Amino acid sequence: MDRFSIDEVNELERIYKEMGEKSVDQNFCKSVAISFSSSSRRAGKASLTWEQVRHWFQNKLKESETNVASTTSSMNLYIDLSEASVLRNGQKSSSNAKGKRAEDISELTFEARSSKDVAWHDVASFLNYRVLSTGELEVRIRYAGFGKEQDEWINVKEGVRERSIPLEPSECHKVNDGDLILCFLEKHDYALYVDARVVKVLRRLHGPTDCRCIFIVRYVHDKTEEGVSWNRLCCRPTQEECVPEEIPLNPLEDLWG
Repeated sequence: MDRFSIDEVNELERIYKEMGEKSVDQNFCKSVAISFSSSSRRAGKASLTWEQVRHWFQNKLKESETNVASTTSSMNLYIDLSEASVLRNGQKSSSNAKGKRAEDISELTFEARSSKDVAWHDVASFLNYRVLSTGELEVRIRYAGFGKEQDEWINVKEGVRERSIPLEPSECHKVNDGDLILCFLEKHDYALYVDARVVKVLRRLHGPTDCRCIFIVRYVHDKTEEGVSWNRLCCRPTQEECVPEEIPLNPLEDLWG
């Protein structure tokens, strides 16, 4: 079976966020397969079949159903350790422990910033954890849509956060100047989700199903600006006070094997 490229996986991720289980419809999968196969990025590669596309979406649905338990238990541990502020000598600082319980995180989903392409990807499950000699916590992550070959150890503080929420056309009023957002950045040879700041929102009158506003964003990694439409934006559940790190992207497909 022909493998999807990383930009195709990112596009499938975006589609799944918008459509959920509707994405396994046969006619829809056929249109996606035709679109991918006719792309210049697939030149010289075998065409994709609709069965391959549906198989990817079906696996994604299974991941969503089967990984809740492992994700919840790992994040329970993450919250316990983070709240306790693990120190270099392995002891916990009781002054920072808040005793917060984590029963409510079973409904949470997460995204992580890969050290390979330095973009954000949905987390399928947390596989393990370790505490470094510095007291920092790392978790081993399996990314949604990828196999075990792409599993990574990620620093929790720097590279794991609650998943961003795709913007709906009727919710454009929630986006304000200065907001941190996750933006779908598409170039000729790659497509990735990256952090950006909203510079200005050019608001237009429109109905509830098709937003006509233009969002001027400044990408965090290189400070370039671009005007984008609503369907390329994902909102952060909360607006973080800290400024995201300015790490250059490394969008090479072969990094993912």
